[in-house]
Amino acid sequence: MKENQPLFGDVFKGRRVLVTGHTGFKGSWLAWWLGYLGARVTGVSIDVPTQPAHFDETRLSQSPHLDDVRLDVRDAEALRDIVRDVAPDFVFHLAAQALVKASFRDPLRTFSTNVMGSANLLQAVIEADQPCAVVMITSDKCYDNVEWIWGYRESDRLGGKDPYSASKGAAELAIRSLVNGCGTQIRVAVGRAGNVIGGGDWAMDRIVPDCMKSWAMSREVEIRRPEATRPWQHVLEPLSGYLALARSLDTSPALHGEAFNFGPASESVNTVLQLIEQLARRWPGASWRVAADPDAAREAGLLKLNCDKALAMLDWVPTLDFENTVEFTADWYRVYYAQETDIATVTKDQIDRYCRQAIDANQSWAR
Repeated sequence: MKENQPLFGDVFKGRRVLVTGHTGFKGSWLAWWLGYLGARVTGVSIDVPTQPAHFDETRLSQSPHLDDVRLDVRDAEALRDIVRDVAPDFVFHLAAQALVKASFRDPLRTFSTNVMGSANLLQAVIEADQPCAVVMITSDKCYDNVEWIWGYRESDRLGGKDPYSASKGAAELAIRSLVNGCGTQIRVAVGRAGNVIGGGDWAMDRIVPDCMKSWAMSREVEIRRPEATRPWQHVLEPLSGYLALARSLDTSPALHGEAFNFGPASESVNTVLQLIEQLARRWPGASWRVAADPDAAREAGLLKLNCDKALAMLDWVPTLDFENTVEFTADWYRVYYAQETDIATVTKDQIDRYCRQAIDANQSWAR
């Protein structure tokens, strides 16, 4: 990257940032990137959600820029205490029960974590009454998905036919109801994204982790819904959107209460089978077979986002095409399973590489 190249206007440098869900896949990548940007990060999570985990494998808890806190976001009193003590300049709320199938097994935990956890966090910020920009992360699944062929806009109806999706729609309603009580010092916006892939994801019942784990052991992977279409994007893409949104919130009160979609270009909306085929090109000996999915009727087959609002109001567009997205992802896992080098170094190198590509593409946040 160009020496002294400012990213996001250097708005995070030396600032206090609270990240909930920092031990999760997206949260740990965000915590690393914020450290790269010079922020002082306090991470709040109930536990490390998977074994292995990107958080553990990159030894993020040992990073000097991070204060690692264990806390359940459903504990409103403890959350109020930590927000008051940290007095953050920025908050990124990612803590969630993030899996559709797990939501069927334990819908009450899903609702309590995703709805009340979001409400608790936002109320804690309101009660602290300090200047703060808050990005509440929900999901592309917050929409009432009728599987039409065009992308959902931020003004489309919220809903959800499974507990996870419904919990994200309900969380947005809770956020919306609390926004008016924020006063003039606190600015809140919502970020929506989904189908994020990248190195270090080991969540259950997700296609990329399933492939990487199976292929690393020279096993055939089972594909349950090869025809399902998703807006696949590398984890750094929505994170760049969340960071750009936080930067804009810090300076523009006009964005308070707004929601934004962050997704890939339309050509990156591909089927599960197309994703598998691209991954397999970068993994010698990869094989798969189609297996019956007993839960097929429960999950949507088609989902797309319209990201015109992010372009118009934030000047944000994705940086990576589908091929680059798969390349970043497969390269990370290949190095990890081959134990060729320190995986924290790979994570930081990929952040640097992504930023270089954004600079070359003249992305507004990288100028």
